[in-house]
Amino acid sequence: MIGEEYKKVLKQYHKLSDRHILVAETDMLYSDVLKVVALSDKIRKAGNEVVGLMRKNYGQLLRTKKYRKLFSSYGATEDKSERKNLAIQLNEMQKIYNVTWDYCRKSMIPIGKKYGIDAVFALTKAEDVWRGMEKCLYGNGKTIHFSKYGELPCIRAKQINRGIPMSVKDNKVRFKLGKTVFGIQIKDRFQQDEVNAVLAYLTGPEIIDNKAVNMLIGDACCIDTYRPCYATLVPKMIRGKYRIYLHLTIEGKAKPKYDKHGNFRHKYGKGMIGADIGTQTVAYTSDTEAGLKNLSERGNSIQTSEKKERLLYRAMERSRRAANPQNYNPDGTVKKGRKTWKYSNHYKKLKSRHSELCRINAVNRHFAVNEDANHMRSLGDIFVTEPKNASKLMKRTKETTKNSKGKYNKKKRFGKSIKNRCPSGFQTTVEKKFKISGGTYIEVPNNYRASQYDHTADEYIKKKLSDRLYKLRDGTEVQRDWYSSFLLYCYDAKTQNINKNKCITEFEKHYNKEKVLITWIKVNKIKILNSGIRIA
Repeated sequence: MIGEEYKKVLKQYHKLSDRHILVAETDMLYSDVLKVVALSDKIRKAGNEVVGLMRKNYGQLLRTKKYRKLFSSYGATEDKSERKNLAIQLNEMQKIYNVTWDYCRKSMIPIGKKYGIDAVFALTKAEDVWRGMEKCLYGNGKTIHFSKYGELPCIRAKQINRGIPMSVKDNKVRFKLGKTVFGIQIKDRFQQDEVNAVLAYLTGPEIIDNKAVNMLIGDACCIDTYRPCYATLVPKMIRGKYRIYLHLTIEGKAKPKYDKHGNFRHKYGKGMIGADIGTQTVAYTSDTEAGLKNLSERGNSIQTSEKKERLLYRAMERSRRAANPQNYNPDGTVKKGRKTWKYSNHYKKLKSRHSELCRINAVNRHFAVNEDANHMRSLGDIFVTEPKNASKLMKRTKETTKNSKGKYNKKKRFGKSIKNRCPSGFQTTVEKKFKISGGTYIEVPNNYRASQYDHTADEYIKKKLSDRLYKLRDGTEVQRDWYSSFLLYCYDAKTQNINKNKCITEFEKHYNKEKVLITWIKVNKIKILNSGIRIA
């Protein structure tokens, strides 16, 4: 193959191939760790300056009546040629008001030099700022935000030979940041397998690249090369000390994980799974198992930790009010305008405890979500659920209503539940898990209405949100979330609707599993949130 043609095919392979990230803690000295933290804070400050410029320009763009009118017309019209013409005009206005990637990138150059940041790190931060700006321009974003003091951004170089170059010494991977040379701590078999695969690539990159190109041309498939793409340093505050983690982006799918006996840690099942994902719980029905559990829960301590988190935040608020009475009105509301805040040593201790508890809870939620997603994949290979709606449920209601006693109803909705339970994060993780492992992930259409259908009456019956246990037309009492998951389990791929024959033939078998499940929940006194199952 000719040189230029080979480069084109190799470039195409790099675009099509999978990528994954290996996370490992670095073995830096603590003095070097503090230098990395200082660099991260400089990147934060530089990014905030660029955010200030882009916010100002974007605000001026939104103030123009012409832009708002064009944006409204673009959303209202369906004619392709008209939309293209409006898009050109919108882009021209963005150029006039300097709301472009080119302006964002060029603005970062002098700011990066002022803070003494390497050009490749400055460019990466500018990309992050522009990504936020794109959400405002083309997505549902409203504004881009500044990074607070203490929020340390990652240090990322999008090329393996710049910023944080990689090398091999004594059959170990080494990295360099400025004059600091460091390695990574390998703590388990998975990390060792990943590093060995990277070292195998680095011993003969041309041979493996040739093999990848030939497979792409011949069989139209991508092999796993394990080429190291680029490295990222992520500073974290853990138990009062900074620690630096290295995220190495690698080409190809991740190596399989094994347990202590040498068997595969994660098993992949066959069959269909119907799952009803609520704000705090997930109910599921599969060929072998029926389940109803709280989301993002590992053990019984998570609810206690969430309560401690709330109590610490309230204590911080009391301390802040006591130290800054000048910033509050007599009715307790915060005064408008610019204010100066003083923080007592007691407040700082509370904040440190609160931050650490939030970190622990976030890590536990992350592990719990992954464990639940792996369990779902072990039950089957076709996952059927309803479309994501967590972001809509978080929004406060706009209508002001009164109850039967004449008091105003609260406008808040499910924000706290979604923050603590991560239903959208669980759904996204499941989607990735099934697609990567060769499974199928299906979101049913909006007119599926699994929560309203009654297969015994063959009609849709609207129910109140408070009805967690209800009786079907034939008198059978079912738990609402589980029954929705059963109807999703009875999904017909051809019609994209409920398979009514499957509902009739399969209901008795799965209903018996549901009764056993509820009995087990009551016997073990497990509190399932918003399930309607009472524990004596």
